[in-house]
Amino acid sequence: MAALYITAASVALVENGKIAWSRTFGVGLERKPIYQAASLSKFVAAIVALRLVQDGVLSLDAPVDDKLGVWKSARPPLTDGRPVTLRWLLSMRAGVNVPGFGGYAIGDSLPTLAQILNGTPPANSPRVQVVTPPGERYAYSGGGYEIVEALIADATGKPLADVAEERVFEPLGMTDSIFAARLPPALASRAATGHISDGKELPGGWRLMPELAAAGLWSTTDDLARLLVAVSAGYAGRPGALLGRAIVTEMLTPQGGGPYGLGAAVAGTGADVALMKRGQNVGYQGYLILFPAHGNGMVVMTGSDNGSTLSDALIRRAGEVYGWPLLGRLED
Repeated sequence: MAALYITAASVALVENGKIAWSRTFGVGLERKPIYQAASLSKFVAAIVALRLVQDGVLSLDAPVDDKLGVWKSARPPLTDGRPVTLRWLLSMRAGVNVPGFGGYAIGDSLPTLAQILNGTPPANSPRVQVVTPPGERYAYSGGGYEIVEALIADATGKPLADVAEERVFEPLGMTDSIFAARLPPALASRAATGHISDGKELPGGWRLMPELAAAGLWSTTDDLARLLVAVSAGYAGRPGALLGRAIVTEMLTPQGGGPYGLGAAVAGTGADVALMKRGQNVGYQGYLILFPAHGNGMVVMTGSDNGSTLSDALIRRAGEVYGWPLLGRLED
């Protein structure tokens, strides 16, 4: 951590379907900090969407425009006969642009979801739109997850933050997780400060991320580990699991031959299949991995632009220590 100028890092390890241990490393941390989850937000947003699929509110394969009101994905002729679906959005195969978002300074005006999707001021990112035929190829897209956010809101009549709380966070006891651009004071006092690669603190402590589904979750390693435990329980078909085995099996199936399942990258086969997701916002980086058949995995979160280096090293070392299947490249 000293060599990488990382002032705060948290780790939670899942073993045999339970949280085995968790620790936070850093100076002057009185309580376990919360972090910007960055693109780990996409994995959590995908879980919310899949819970709605399981509950019959959404469909994986229906055109999303059937329920979208605030914005439409159809863009003839690219989408003629090949509509955007939730399956394609979650697996990064919807042909949607805007890979990522840079965030906003603490004092900036923030765009609404509609302004983010349309690329209108004060949004600082391009219009989200289909640029290649849906289903044709894999292309990482934060913009696609903003469409998912709009789909969840339009289908339920509630914002993503409320649906996530009701359908995922509360049932799993994820009391330190929230989709929010601006943190409530109680959580802001516990937020780990973000740092750039030379160790300098971000002005104001962090950048604001109104693109909630793509990058706007705040959470802890313990909470995300609870989610990994829930996915593993669903894979095992345990009664009362947040997601049933059929949905989890879909998550773990590479879609269209690409590297992604539904909500995360997937590698390996059979009992050694792994689910992987990297998070990288300005000032915050982390990683999570789960071998659902074994109930083993890890979550690492840091307040640093160098956090991926630490996360990758810790996960590879954990694989050696705990006898996980051999890992190739750690996917996004």
